[in-house]
Amino acid sequence: MVSPGSSDKGARAANLAVLVAALGYFVDIYDLILFGMVRTPSLKALGLSGDALTTEGVYLLNMQMGGMLIGGVFWGVLGDKRGRLSVLFGSIAMYSVANLVNGAVDSIEAYAWCRLIAGIGLAGELGAGITLVSELMGRHNRGVGTTLVAALGVSGGVVAGLIGGAFPGIGVDWRTAYYIGGAMGLALLALRIGVVESGMFHSTVQKKSVSRGNFFQLFTSWKRFKRYLAIILVGVPVWYVIGIMFVFSRELGAAMGLDPAPNPATALFFCYAGCAVGGMACGLLSQHLKSRKKALAIFLGATALSMVLYFTIGGSSATVFYVISAYGGFASGYWSVFVSTAAELFGTNLRATVTTTVPNFVRGSAVLVTTAFTLLTPSLGMVGSAIAVGSGTLVVAVAGLATLPETFACDLDFHEEDEEPPKPDLPRASVEA
Repeated sequence: MVSPGSSDKGARAANLAVLVAALGYFVDIYDLILFGMVRTPSLKALGLSGDALTTEGVYLLNMQMGGMLIGGVFWGVLGDKRGRLSVLFGSIAMYSVANLVNGAVDSIEAYAWCRLIAGIGLAGELGAGITLVSELMGRHNRGVGTTLVAALGVSGGVVAGLIGGAFPGIGVDWRTAYYIGGAMGLALLALRIGVVESGMFHSTVQKKSVSRGNFFQLFTSWKRFKRYLAIILVGVPVWYVIGIMFVFSRELGAAMGLDPAPNPATALFFCYAGCAVGGMACGLLSQHLKSRKKALAIFLGATALSMVLYFTIGGSSATVFYVISAYGGFASGYWSVFVSTAAELFGTNLRATVTTTVPNFVRGSAVLVTTAFTLLTPSLGMVGSAIAVGSGTLVVAVAGLATLPETFACDLDFHEEDEEPPKPDLPRASVEA
């Protein structure tokens, strides 16, 4: 994973960072998607039924995603002020404890607080891990490292599916599923020994004149804000696919005529299996094309196709529905290149802030997406509402991608005071103004 010219010590540091970040993201995704797997059985166990399973499910999902919005800013700023490692392991500890407590809840109120706290914890791991890996690896091969982190990490959704009841006869009680997630996270903390901090971060700390972790600095320059907003918009369709098409697959599948309705746990299992493969494919495609933008554009097109297939033939049979679930996950696997691009767009003094807030603002967009879905359902119907919201996410993503600069092989050792990120170290690549 590390270039041949790297020292053995540097290679070991980078490889260990990739391993820890990937495992941390594995547990992160396990917890993040577990709620979608156990939503129905857990709410039934707490005495809910009928429409309350949907309305309270949306409420709990929004609490989790709201926590991620709060945590994204908190951990991002902390990562630039105190270092990437403090966030990497602090966030893992928080969401692990929240998982353990979640397994013992006996009311919707307690469930909601656990989802909020878990959301805050879940917000930090990916951004810190991607930032650390990006800064420890060489400019030409860091995309491989970040792809491994993102692609292998999302396989945590596959494990969550198996444990959460994706298939009859397989899985555990929903409380036990939360306990397992908490235990995995706490066990991962043992790996913090040997992981080193980014040299770029240490160098930036020495430059007292450079402002670190100033979240509001993202809004003081139009060019900087445009980059920030654009990369957020590119990721929105990913969480529409997960948060609407497959978390609410039971309701949407039934509305499209499937009887029995699809099992959300099964749909999410296939979605995340596809996402793991798609993440690797998009990352490798980006390396082959020597372009982040081209790979993102191709996979955005594939995501659009998955939406078309979902609403045209998804209701024909359960088998077709689950095949589309796998394909939808594959297409939205561009998440791996998306988070890599976020890290490459901004200077070292704001990199953790951006790389942590961007994916969490995208995840948090699920609050807006589900709210729009709920508000439009009375007038458009459940399927019509889902189509309208999905189309909107694609439009904003394409608009965002069109304004992004190319970042493949950019030198990351720069600060936002330099105003513009360095150009890629490739003769045929260019960076837009």
